[in-house]
Amino acid sequence: MKRLEGKRILVTGAASGIGQATALRLLDEGATVVASDVAEDGLAATRARAQEAATADRLATMPMDVGDEDSVIDGVRGAVETLGGLDSLVNAAGILRAAHTHETSLELWNRIVGINLTGTFLVVREALPSLLANPRSAIVNFSSTSASFAHPYMAAYAASKGGIQAFTHSLALEYAKEGLRAACVAPGSIKSGITDATGGYIPKDADWSLFPRLMPILPTTVESSGAGMAEPSAIAGVIAMLVSDDGAWITGTEIRIDGGTHA
Repeated sequence: MKRLEGKRILVTGAASGIGQATALRLLDEGATVVASDVAEDGLAATRARAQEAATADRLATMPMDVGDEDSVIDGVRGAVETLGGLDSLVNAAGILRAAHTHETSLELWNRIVGINLTGTFLVVREALPSLLANPRSAIVNFSSTSASFAHPYMAAYAASKGGIQAFTHSLALEYAKEGLRAACVAPGSIKSGITDATGGYIPKDADWSLFPRLMPILPTTVESSGAGMAEPSAIAGVIAMLVSDDGAWITGTEIRIDGGTHA
């Protein structure tokens, strides 16, 4: 199925995990993609996988740090120039750190919120003029199940993802008459670089009895930090739908994709 032929899409956080899987899925469906990330070695891996799939001719990779305003300004400008315009934006870049809230430094709080929430804002701000040049365009931002359901030791991360949801609702209303749709995906229990590292961030004196409620009810295929997870492709397929005409009536909402963890 080539639902995205002719579509020009920027994907942030595309060096690994869900961002990488999304870039590859969009290419598979016919889109031309700029994959950006702060990790240049990961972008090389994304290109290698696109070459294996014979879709690399429609892929450009571009270093961009969403936590740095100048990098975002230059990166989005470069992506638009490379693509010759912009039809959709997927904001997958983000970080997760865990700590007791009473032990969370202001520096750590600001880093998490700065990359996840402010970074999403910066990329959207810079991309909007190009997106609005089209009669129809779409933004997909990354929230998390933590925005709506308690995740222990992740208060800053949860706050950043809740902010992204609120930001996305505002975008959807503000620009609807100009043909822009804005939605969130809220992943849970998906294997990624973030989840692989999460176990190392959990406080040593954590109460592990708080975690079983975060397990999916559907069968899982892989593990990450000792927990059952699904592959990143489970999210990538939903994102492909959202930026295609199949998602034409979806805006101002979030789609939870967690294998029934919060059913």
